Amino acid sequence: MTSFIALRQASRRDASELAILADIASRGFASWLWFADVESGVSDTPLERGRLKMSEEEAVGGWRDAVIAEAYGEVAGVAIGHALEEGIADIEASIPATEPMLALQKTVVGSWFIGSLGVYRHLRGIGIGRRLLDDQIDRADRRPVSLITASDNEAALSLYGRNGFLEAARADAVPLFENSKRHAWVLMTRSAA
Repeated sequence: MTSFIALRQASRRDASELAILADIASRGFASWLWFADVESGVSDTPLERGRLKMSEEEAVGGWRDAVIAEAYGEVAGVAIGHALEEGIADIEASIPATEPMLALQKTVVGSWFIGSLGVYRHLRGIGIGRRLLDDQIDRADRRPVSLITASDNEAALSLYGRNGFLEAARADAVPLFENSKRHAWVLMTRSAA
């Protein structure tokens, strides 16, 4: 069924698509974070800042850690994953909104961490997310696999649950705006293959 989906290692020239898909995967949280750099004059728009971040040579969670799915002749989705190293214990959140996610990540050091998994809306439901998830599990090389998603992202929770992920912990999300919908960040893990 998913033989028409091709996966490839991302290249630096994919940075724009990576920024868009990381923003989709985070349901706008990434562009919210990148907006601070617009305010400081580093870039003109949040997505431009995201593109710059994704194109950095040595950035964790950048193009070197990304796998792109293509379907029907176009980029369809992305998964960005990496080994969660012990050095994360020394990182402190620079803004309150990232504190809960960072605290959850610190509990799964040594696992393969999927930081983003996103598929363009018009290409969802045909197995692209599942294919990217399977690839990340393979890349984990017998390590446990972990990820964080929002408690109100039912599609993501369902996909991960169907593929052996279990809820390991939750942390209340810091509201981005006064009228933000309340939710929690859910840490999900899958045992080593």
